[in-house]
Amino acid sequence: MNTAAKKLFITQPSLSNAIRELETELNITIFERTNRGVSVTVDGAEFLGYARQIVEQNELLEKRYFNAKPSALHFSVSTQHYAFAVNAFVDLIKEYGIDEYEFDLRETRTYEIIDDVKNLRSEIGILYINEFNSKVLNKMFKENSLNFTSLFVAKPHVFISIKNPLARQKSVRLEELEDYPYLSFEQGEYNSFHFSEEILSTLSHQKSIRVSDRATLFNLLIGLNGFTISTGILSADLNGNDIIAVPLDIDEEITVGWISHKNIKLSQLATNYVNALNRIVEKL
Repeated sequence: MNTAAKKLFITQPSLSNAIRELETELNITIFERTNRGVSVTVDGAEFLGYARQIVEQNELLEKRYFNAKPSALHFSVSTQHYAFAVNAFVDLIKEYGIDEYEFDLRETRTYEIIDDVKNLRSEIGILYINEFNSKVLNKMFKENSLNFTSLFVAKPHVFISIKNPLARQKSVRLEELEDYPYLSFEQGEYNSFHFSEEILSTLSHQKSIRVSDRATLFNLLIGLNGFTISTGILSADLNGNDIIAVPLDIDEEITVGWISHKNIKLSQLATNYVNALNRIVEKL
């Protein structure tokens, strides 16, 4: 509320009063106010979706007929640590070729991805489901009015250094990995097995390291000859050629997809980003 008031050049109490008057006029509650902060209600999410479309149409009218400079384009996506999500983000910006924009790309934790899309901080969230976590995550999607759309289904792979002795094999078994450090992404406060970015999260390892960003994990893959479990999709443009994906000899599947809010129609930017995701995945 404070940040919004500053952008509007009004006081925070004036903004709060204006919102309450709007809620009274529309006979809905847009924001749920608790001692923990402010969150968007289901009715509020629907209202904000319509409002955003009206603002965008107004800016197009100004640009077309009054030659006024529209405000910067806004778009946000939250994702697990996938290079292809970054590739698609780059393609989106290149496609538009605009001079002014405010885009957000958040590589973050699983719970926060769901929370971002639920509260409209991001239009798109990218994560995976499988047999182990699908019951918990699908329940969260339903409770928070979110849709999950599949991008692709992958067999588990291990990411390892090209210098790792296992890199020469056509596939690896779990027991062959026991002597190597296992690398995973930490999940912070919501450190549930079901929120893990890596499948087989309940397995114990002799050597285990948790990290918070993709660059650190990849550096440790090379520096410590470690491994992580993922989809098998790598981008040489972003990750170089020092890391390879080797199939993991296990009967599992990973469904990677994107979530969006049920009550909000995707903006043109979000639609174009999803199209870019599909193109990147097909190419890789």
